[in-house]
Amino acid sequence: MAEHTKSSITIEAAPADVMGVIADFARYPEWTGEVKEAEVLATDAEGRAEQVRLVLDAGAIKDDHTLAYTWTGGDEVSWTLVKSQMLRSLDGSYHLVPTDGGARTEVTYRLTVDVKIPMLGMIKRKAEKVIIDRALAGLKKRVESAPGSAGSAEAFEKPGA
Repeated sequence: MAEHTKSSITIEAAPADVMGVIADFARYPEWTGEVKEAEVLATDAEGRAEQVRLVLDAGAIKDDHTLAYTWTGGDEVSWTLVKSQMLRSLDGSYHLVPTDGGARTEVTYRLTVDVKIPMLGMIKRKAEKVIIDRALAGLKKRVESAPGSAGSAEAFEKPGA
């Protein structure tokens, strides 16, 4: 089994708000550093993305690939590689756990990347770590700056002010 890289972050928002940002693929280029284009190719009966084409530029890893997504309730989404120019596999997941009575969310991101070209394991894991760290930081910033979120200025404004 391939080694994976994982990291976690706490976001000042409810899990549903965090998953709403994760599920909004069209906006990924606005807040992720690595995703330059995102196109939903297929959706499930609930309107959630089942297949998404992504153009990725993560330094050592540049690719145009398609991922298949699996949604588990409202607290987990995982993906696997369908097709790619550069990657042999790209498997990952976001797992959300509510904390502080649901006001905050612990987000764990797991990622396993295998490239078709030879690459040292430590370089590959460093690329995975960079992707994860940037994605989590971008997700946190995006969710907490959304109107009405606990981390946004609007959440603290008085009505009619």
